[in-house]
Amino acid sequence: MRLCRFNSNRLGVVQGDQVFDVTEALDVLPSVSYPLPQVDPLIANLDKVRARIDELLPAASSCALADVTLLSPVANPGKLVAAPVNYRKHLEEARADAEIHHNNQVAEIQRVGLFLKATSSLVGPSQGVALRHTDRRNDHEIELAVVIGKAGSRISRADAWSHVAGYCIGLDMTVRGPEERSLRKSIDSYSVLGPWLVTADEIADATQLDFWLTVNGEPRQSANTRDLVIGIPELIEFASAFYTLHEGDVLYTGTPEGVGPVQPGDVIVANIEGIGEMRVNVSKA
Repeated sequence: MRLCRFNSNRLGVVQGDQVFDVTEALDVLPSVSYPLPQVDPLIANLDKVRARIDELLPAASSCALADVTLLSPVANPGKLVAAPVNYRKHLEEARADAEIHHNNQVAEIQRVGLFLKATSSLVGPSQGVALRHTDRRNDHEIELAVVIGKAGSRISRADAWSHVAGYCIGLDMTVRGPEERSLRKSIDSYSVLGPWLVTADEIADATQLDFWLTVNGEPRQSANTRDLVIGIPELIEFASAFYTLHEGDVLYTGTPEGVGPVQPGDVIVANIEGIGEMRVNVSKA
């Protein structure tokens, strides 16, 4: 199932070029009060929501996908976890390009570990990227994003797949400079997630997905998830060895070589096999 959040926080099912409005399915979510839960309620209750969607879908109204505003399919992630230099050729390009490394040592992911991006940086594809610090280089980084569907701590790689709710396309936008990654990658709108959530049962093998990115039609990045240095189950094991992963947490798995600058007015198109394509406009904040 392809679930999107669109327009004014409507819930939709994407089929072909149509979005079917199944917002009524959100009625099965439990009511909450202060303090708010540390999970995304939709992802935490995804099975119940999907069962209700199955009842609603035959009579659901629809509209053209091209006419809707696509928001992040996950509204309230507790954490955005990101894997740096998780493709070998990107590690090599980062070490070779001073505009990327800024005299910082670019070490292997096994040494530097993971980092967190502020949840306030999260947007959907229709909201676009608004660049800050345009006197510096601002780069695109396409990544497979994994949405956690079952909470866990110290998850073994053997059990990791059972903790995955689904997948999205992620853009881990980056302003280059000497500061720590988490600061430079946590600017408002620098974590794009979309275009929808593809539930785990729709992806037969997430370890063998082709993906690519263009800017204004120019090919920039192209790779396959088989090239990950640390694979998806190992990343889940790695992250959960340090902190509990909750329902709705998002894991950005890393970007391949070909990262490059974007400017206001550019259009980024990102595509991942089995998920789809998203178009992201770039502006200046």
